[in-house]
Amino acid sequence: MPGPGHDPHAHRLSVAPMMDWTDRHCRVFHRLLAPHARLYTEMVHAQAVIHGDRERLLGFDPVEHPVALQLGGSDPAHLAQATRIGADWGYDEVNLNVGCPSDRVQAGRFGACLMKEPALVADCVAAMIAAAPARVPVTVKCRLGVDEMEDYDVFRAFIDAVAAAGCGVFVVHARKAWLQGLSPKENREIPPLRYEWVHRLKRERSDLVVSINGGLATVEDVLEHARGLDGAMIGRAAYHEPYRLHLMDRALFEPAREPEDRAVLLRKLRPYVEDCLARGVALKHISRHLLGLFHGQPGGRLFRQVLSEGAPRVGAGWELVERALAETRRDPERTAP
Repeated sequence: MPGPGHDPHAHRLSVAPMMDWTDRHCRVFHRLLAPHARLYTEMVHAQAVIHGDRERLLGFDPVEHPVALQLGGSDPAHLAQATRIGADWGYDEVNLNVGCPSDRVQAGRFGACLMKEPALVADCVAAMIAAAPARVPVTVKCRLGVDEMEDYDVFRAFIDAVAAAGCGVFVVHARKAWLQGLSPKENREIPPLRYEWVHRLKRERSDLVVSINGGLATVEDVLEHARGLDGAMIGRAAYHEPYRLHLMDRALFEPAREPEDRAVLLRKLRPYVEDCLARGVALKHISRHLLGLFHGQPGGRLFRQVLSEGAPRVGAGWELVERALAETRRDPERTAP
């Protein structure tokens, strides 16, 4: 069902698409931390892909592979065209967002509100699959439902309809979304998590690849869900405390190897940073993704402070990163809050 040539283990660990966060610089950093994880772009609307600055929207570093392009939209023809463009740019997967609950996204009739229209989602997916080469799977990221959708059978019917259109890979945020009255942040926190629905789906539809998202923050979380599902997608925990992503990758794929030191991992980023600086990219656009690397560690607060204050200055370069790293060694008794 997932499609010819698709690796059923490809989604064992992935990093969620997060608007304003998972840009190309963030993804390169995450790749160094987690060599085996699947990375996702920020959501890009299909119309932007078709008509916008493709280098800015779609460009990525080869080190990011495997990397997925997440699209937003509800017009099958536009999504098909954007899928074809994404495949031509070299993406390893194209994912349709059926989970974002923001007002702006709803106004454009895409994201989580599409869970009320399974037939339309099925049409979109069918068009995307027809446009994609066989090597590029088309996948869906969705919620358990929206608003008054409280019945597992309604969720299951949505999955069945989209699967019948050819989608074999689902990433499920294990909450429903309220389309009115809750902000996107509240929709990540207030609706209760129902992990059991996702596990039940996998038991009933063993032909599908099912990955779980929502509230996963520890190695133990990932290992627990790995026992019954095909994968786990990590969101804000991977961004705010990125070293956790490294620990998860090691636990899943190389459990016999000791995790690497934070400073060693960060210094692997130096060639990329210096190449970006040489091309005129300001350090602040990269360093903002590094701030949580020493979360909870000695000198972690000072590490963040040095980068946050210094990176916006004209001419800031790798030496600032080294200065920040020095703070993590200077005061072993100081533990960041």
